[in-house]
Amino acid sequence: MLRIRLSRVGKKGRPSYRIVVADSTMPRDGGYLEWIGNYDPMTDPPSVTLKQDRAAHWLSCGAQPSEPVQRILDKHAAAVVPSGAGEPVGAASEGAPA
Repeated sequence: MLRIRLSRVGKKGRPSYRIVVADSTMPRDGGYLEWIGNYDPMTDPPSVTLKQDRAAHWLSCGAQPSEPVQRILDKHAAAVVPSGAGEPVGAASEGAPA
């Protein structure tokens, strides 16, 4: 399964992350298929760069974003995330009477 997730780069005490598309079995900082953006949490506010067209392509191919990447996409790239992406199946029916 393909995942869109963060891969840590940077030096000790000064993390920076790449937003990458990788197979879910690969290690966090291991090989990846494509580098689609950057996330720097140390700036105020945290800076994000994202290739929105490539993110949309991978999401349409079935890649699942990790939870941190889903929050980044929700906040910074609303046009990229199709409605319902990243929600568990049946999330809309929680709390509804049966």
